[in-house]
Amino acid sequence: MFAGHFGLAAAVKARSPEVPLWALMVSTQLLDIIFAPLYLSGVETLEPVGETFSYGGNIIHADYTHALLSALLISAIAGWLAMRRWGKRGGIAIGATVMSHWVLDLLVHRADMPILPGNWGDLPLLGFGLWRYPVVASAMEVLLIAVGLLLYIGSLYREKRSPAASSRGIYAAGGVMGALLVLSLVSDWLGVG
Repeated sequence: MFAGHFGLAAAVKARSPEVPLWALMVSTQLLDIIFAPLYLSGVETLEPVGETFSYGGNIIHADYTHALLSALLISAIAGWLAMRRWGKRGGIAIGATVMSHWVLDLLVHRADMPILPGNWGDLPLLGFGLWRYPVVASAMEVLLIAVGLLLYIGSLYREKRSPAASSRGIYAAGGVMGALLVLSLVSDWLGVG
């Protein structure tokens, strides 16, 4: 789902020009960035669903980073830090972008996302499981990429302040963004991401 997250970050950039694109890209992946060292240390784990790799073919035991309460807390902290740098509007954009990761994961994950960290209280696990339907999950990611890319390119035109900012430069920036989004989708499909 990396590609879908990045597509959403591109869309947010179109509405929040004061926040750098790199900050939105990091924000949309912040839960997974925090997941990485916990996964490497064995605190959080992946459990393959089948014998061979498939798109979305893991149950993800991210009981701390992807718990609803944890995601809300991480989003609030990231938003507060961003507010100090990019103002109230930028902080809200960053906080919402961090939380969007959890919301999009809710759609695709199987029921493996706890409400409380460490699944304290043994509450029901959340997830609608679109990864069980790879064509539907892929279509959703392609849609997020397309909408994000179109909004991003549109925002480049709106920000065009000088004659030096040529249409060719805008198309080049949009092309690079589009290529990166498509590569991230391909990495999702191949299991690289």
